[in-house]
Amino acid sequence: MASTPPSFLLLSLFTLFSLLFSAFSSEEIENTPLTITLPLTPKFAREPSTDPMVFLQQLASSSKSRTHLLKYGKTSPPLKTPLYPMEYGGHTIPLSFGTPPQKLSYLVDTGSTVVWAPCTTHYQCINCTISAKDVPFFEPQLSTSLTNLSCKNPTCNTGCLRCKANSKNCPQVCTYYIQYGTGAEAGYYLLEDLHFPKKTIRNFIVGCTTIGFRESYTDAMAGFGRSMFSLPVQMKVKKFAYCLNSHYFDNTRNSSRLIFDYRDGDTKGLSYTPFLKNPPDSPDYYYLNVKNLMLGNKILPIPSKYLAPGSNATGGLIIDSGFSYGYMAGPVYKIATNELKKQMSKYRRSHAAEEEIGLGPCYNFTGRKIEIPDLIYHFAGGATMVVPGKRYFKFDTEPTGLGCFPVDTDDAKNLEFTPGPSIILGNYMQVNQYIEYDLKNNRFGFRQQKC
Repeated sequence: MASTPPSFLLLSLFTLFSLLFSAFSSEEIENTPLTITLPLTPKFAREPSTDPMVFLQQLASSSKSRTHLLKYGKTSPPLKTPLYPMEYGGHTIPLSFGTPPQKLSYLVDTGSTVVWAPCTTHYQCINCTISAKDVPFFEPQLSTSLTNLSCKNPTCNTGCLRCKANSKNCPQVCTYYIQYGTGAEAGYYLLEDLHFPKKTIRNFIVGCTTIGFRESYTDAMAGFGRSMFSLPVQMKVKKFAYCLNSHYFDNTRNSSRLIFDYRDGDTKGLSYTPFLKNPPDSPDYYYLNVKNLMLGNKILPIPSKYLAPGSNATGGLIIDSGFSYGYMAGPVYKIATNELKKQMSKYRRSHAAEEEIGLGPCYNFTGRKIEIPDLIYHFAGGATMVVPGKRYFKFDTEPTGLGCFPVDTDDAKNLEFTPGPSIILGNYMQVNQYIEYDLKNNRFGFRQQKC
């Protein structure tokens, strides 16, 4: 759920739409294969610090920013694409829009819904940690298959803000403004061709972002959430799946695969649990029906109000590929870390690291055998996800030395409730799991697997 924009963003929004309206006025799926697979890559916007403590601090800061926001055809094979791990904690896929095709890297984000790219030679980034001149961008003037999405189009959810309500020929384009944590993007929608090997999707709705605020990475965005604008929904796939292969927050080129699947039915070896019905105020996330969490052999006494979303979109657990670490609301975090401290009492705490990095508890494992309890999620239907301790702990030197519990929480830990989900299962805990989002059957599937 997007948080309420701070005052500077509200002012910027007014200015932004003025800029957009002054500057811009004016689907079929062919040869459907069974799946599409793309490479998925992890990445950072800038070179990470070589100091392990500073590097972990950068990652923790990035997760805190994210917390603010989250508060088959019968004749063709599956479509697959490389999936690359990136140093900022996300994973990207290559997508090609336009005629001729223009290829860019897009961050895979199941916690948002719009597919967009930095766009035009006039792209601006305000109060950003990156330079706009370093951002790869889509050039609409080079494409012969592009048309603007009119504000009168039924799919435009912002409407025609500068035309009379009864106007039949409003020349304005459909605009958008999207907040991501403390950053934001704004632009206008295009209808464009999306190209895969042996497959082209016509009239795909893609965002042309012309202005960014407080951003820290250079990649475009591919929203995979539950809305008509998301990549899998526009592709009309029955399910999509990925397997994340990096814990090291680097720009390794050892890609895994993301699969767009037009087939129905079970995937061999997966455990399934149904997606929950979304609260009206939070329609885009993938909520999972979690029954309890365990640390080792101990069930965490988490009250049920934190495990299931309320009608006001407070509480519940979501899975989010765009969130690097995990997240727990203050009371849940306190329950989990109190138990973790009991089970890890034989190791020496590193309070200095906790203060510096912003995560915790942290422990010094130097010269010690590392034994960390598994983190276990029990879902409805009997599905159980086991995340081994050495996989969910973040180490400065794999797998020895300093290690921290990589779960973010609210600054105000004593609040009983904060807006948005109470638990976020980020991509760090999804590594070496085959993860499937079955849209047709409204369920989530997974199995442990070396990616």
